[in-house]
Amino acid sequence: MHPSLKPSLLPSSGFEPLLSLLQNQLSAVNTCLLQKMESPVALIPEVAGYLISLGGKRLRPLLTIASAELCGYKGERHIHLAACVEFIHTATLLHDDVVDESTLRRGRQTANSLWNNKASVLVGDFLFSRAFELMVADGSLEILDILSKASSAISEGEVLQLSMSHSLELTQETYLKIIESKTARLFSAATEVGAVVAKASDEKRKALAQFGQALGIAFQLTDDILDYTANQGQLGKTIGDDFREGKVTLPLLLAYQKGRETSFWEDMLAKETRDDNDLKKALTLLNESNALIESKQMAEIYVEEALACLTKFPPTSLKSALEELAHFSLHREM
Repeated sequence: MHPSLKPSLLPSSGFEPLLSLLQNQLSAVNTCLLQKMESPVALIPEVAGYLISLGGKRLRPLLTIASAELCGYKGERHIHLAACVEFIHTATLLHDDVVDESTLRRGRQTANSLWNNKASVLVGDFLFSRAFELMVADGSLEILDILSKASSAISEGEVLQLSMSHSLELTQETYLKIIESKTARLFSAATEVGAVVAKASDEKRKALAQFGQALGIAFQLTDDILDYTANQGQLGKTIGDDFREGKVTLPLLLAYQKGRETSFWEDMLAKETRDDNDLKKALTLLNESNALIESKQMAEIYVEEALACLTKFPPTSLKSALEELAHFSLHREM
C-alpha cells in the first residue's frame, strides 16, 4: 500500500494561494505519480513511494500547471508533464542523497539510509525512465527537447558541484553555474513546458522560462542561507550541514573573499570533520563579514528578475499567486 502523496504545506501563506488555486490539478498529478511508479518489482514502488510521500512543496509540478493555465490552457497534458517533472526531481534527490551521504531529508530518514545506496541509485534510474516514458507519450519533440536537455544539465551541475564545491578555488561565477544547472534548470523547464503545451507566444514562453530560472536561483540561494540561519526543527536537517560536509556555498565563499581569517576557512576545509565549535566560529565570521546579508541581497536581485518576467501577463489570481511565491522564496524558513 502506498503512503499518501499529499504535499506538506509550509507554515506560511507563500504557497497557499497557488495550492488553493491548483489543488484539484495537483491531486490529478499525484494520481499519475502513483500509477506510474507501479512495478512488479516490489522494492521500486516501496522506495519511490517513500521519497515522494515526503511531499515537500511539489513546487516544480505546480509551476508546470500554473504556467500552462496562466497561458489559458484547458486540457490535461500539463498534468502528465507535471508528473514527469516531479519524477525527474525525485530521481535527482535519490541520487543526491547517495552522493552527499545524507541521512535526513525534511526531518525523516533518506531512502539510502533506510535501504541502501544501490537501491536508491537504481530506483532513481527507474524514475528517470518513467519520466522519459511520459515525455514520449506526450508526443511533442519540443517538450522532449526541453526536458531531456534539462536532465542533462542537472547531471552536469551535479558533477561540477562534486568536483568544485569542496574547494575555496570555487568562484562566484562557477557557484552560480552549478545552481543554475543543478536547481534552476528544472524550474525553468517546468515553466517553459507549461507555456509550450498552451501554445503561448514566443514572448510569453521566454518570459516563463526566465521566471522559472530566476525563481530557481533565488530558492537555492535561500537554501544556502538557511543552512546557517534556519530553525532546525523547521528545516528538517541539522543546521550547518553544508559546513560540516565541507561544502562551499555562497555565504562561505563571500566570507572567505573578505580576506579576514582566511586561514580559518582553509583549515576547516582541510579537516576531515568539523564540530560544533567550528560551526560556532564560522557563524560568527559569516555575520561579522555580512556574508549572509549579501547572499540574501543577491537572492533579492533574482526575485526582482522573476517578478519582472510576470509583467508580460495580465492581472489574474494565478499571476498574483506566482508573485507571492516569488516573494516567499526570500522569506521562507524551510
